Amino acid sequence: MELDREETIILTDEDGKEHEFNLIDVITVDGEEYAILQPTDEEDAIILKFGVDEDGEEILCDIEDDEEWERVADAWQELLSEEDDN
Repeated sequence: MELDREETIILTDEDGKEHEFNLIDVITVDGEEYAILQPTDEEDAIILKFGVDEDGEEILCDIEDDEEWERVADAWQELLSEEDDN
């Protein structure tokens, strides 16, 4: 998926409610891509995994595995630290 940093995207939850997010970053960890998103009305960022639905469309989905989430969060924090050092 080609996303520009600072792009605003709208995601629809399982209840059909739309939520607006700012795309902070897209990172690759262990061969999988993840989106770092910040809700436009909150400060805390969330991490969603790129996946494919039954129709072959690219989607963003929750990370179900706690260890996977920790690896991605740690990788993103490391990238932030490297940027701060430069």
